[in-house]
Amino acid sequence: MISYKDSGVDIEAGNKFVDDIKPFVKKTHNEFVLGGIGSFSGAFRLPTGYKKPVLLGATDGVGTKLRLAIDAKKYDTIGIDLVAMCVNDLICNFAKPLFFLDYYASSKLKREVAVRVVEGIAKGCEISHSALIGGETAEMPGIYQKNDFDLAGFAVGMAEEDEIDRTKFVKDGDLVLALPSSGIHSNGYSLVRKLFFEELNMKFDDKIGDKNLIDILLEPTRIYVSEFLKFKNDINALAHITGGGIVENLPRVLPENLKACINLEKIKTLEIFKFISKYVSKKEMLRTFNIGVGMIVIASKENAKNIISNSDAYEIGVIKSGDKKVEFI
Repeated sequence: MISYKDSGVDIEAGNKFVDDIKPFVKKTHNEFVLGGIGSFSGAFRLPTGYKKPVLLGATDGVGTKLRLAIDAKKYDTIGIDLVAMCVNDLICNFAKPLFFLDYYASSKLKREVAVRVVEGIAKGCEISHSALIGGETAEMPGIYQKNDFDLAGFAVGMAEEDEIDRTKFVKDGDLVLALPSSGIHSNGYSLVRKLFFEELNMKFDDKIGDKNLIDILLEPTRIYVSEFLKFKNDINALAHITGGGIVENLPRVLPENLKACINLEKIKTLEIFKFISKYVSKKEMLRTFNIGVGMIVIASKENAKNIISNSDAYEIGVIKSGDKKVEFI
């Protein structure tokens, strides 16, 4: 007789994993979460106080940054990246993140690895003021090989219907502010891996400045939910700077008759991007990386003063009349 375990799927290990993660998953729960862990779905009571409430959803992964985490056996921060990539998108449509679900698939479940990953996801949920209400763990021998696994995340938030489209709030003369990134975040890692480990043959423990290369590359994506909640009434628009860089992401919040004039010399470029730019063209840098700007805020001059005075945001440009685009000056 042959069993499911003989084929590579261990149901008992999966059940023990659920028990392992309960303590830190529970820390993300609030008064809106109904039930506990282990049901067929997660339940969340909708907040009140909205005039025309709309639910918004966002889903993402962490790209080939995951390859580095697996190869380096460093699993504690990649879950933060997963949450960040979803919730940072939600706030660009003025949605307050409510809850998060994750999907973890592997060839064979290694509990100690999966627990570290989900612990990072829970940490990301705490940072983003959202609840981790469910997830799925799948063992898929024949699809994934050896120690490989994959991650996907799903975030749901709530916004007022008339606040979702931010293009109508952007005005001529508004200032463009940068909220710094923590590093490369979770985009451009196929290029990063090719440069550092194929072209330059560098090692994980090689130094850039006073830090190991792998620690720089695996620095988790910054989550901007707290800044959004703090300055919501001062913000006209937000643009999450992911793949495509400023040049492709900022126009997504501009009306057809306005352009964003960005002064590149004002951007506080991180050291890792200065290093990469020795080998990658300026054009390629701008359309691949965040170059140090993880989130762009557009605000009136008066409101921009408040944001700058009470955060690490700084001015990098201005909104002017013209065709919808980013113009670097």
